[in-house]
Amino acid sequence: MARGSQQQDDLLMGDDITSAFLSEDEAVTTNDDAAGSDASADDQDWDGEEPVAGQLAVDVYETKEKLYVKGRVAGVNKADLDVSISDNTLTIKGTLSSGAEDDVENYFLQECYWGEFSRSIVLPVPVKEEEIEAVLKDGVLTISSPKVKQDTVKKIPVM
Repeated sequence: MARGSQQQDDLLMGDDITSAFLSEDEAVTTNDDAAGSDASADDQDWDGEEPVAGQLAVDVYETKEKLYVKGRVAGVNKADLDVSISDNTLTIKGTLSSGAEDDVENYFLQECYWGEFSRSIVLPVPVKEEEIEAVLKDGVLTISSPKVKQDTVKKIPVM
């Protein structure tokens, strides 16, 4: 039975929507956790702790001149995004709102992640922090910055 449960957990993380905003620990719940619960996923308190923010899935790549970080943030307003960089660590925070649903009595299925998300990434190469740009277009946040040019080989004299 445990093997079947692990396969089910793997299927949950294979879903692009789930994995785009949740870490593996947040997305995987057992049948015991979900049994008999009428509360939405946002109201769940699985470990007796405060809900943890979702983790934004990103792509990090480089060209000859620039470093890029891209993440899908469809449905997030520009005003709800916070992008910052400090000591070569890029942080993206935001809130994904489901809209006004005050009259909802019961969810039959809730797979979409709603709420706060964040992601901090130590950049793999030094960048010019003062020239970083963030653009939100068609639900994709693209952050780019020119790389700091470094000599590939530096000779060190032996004394």
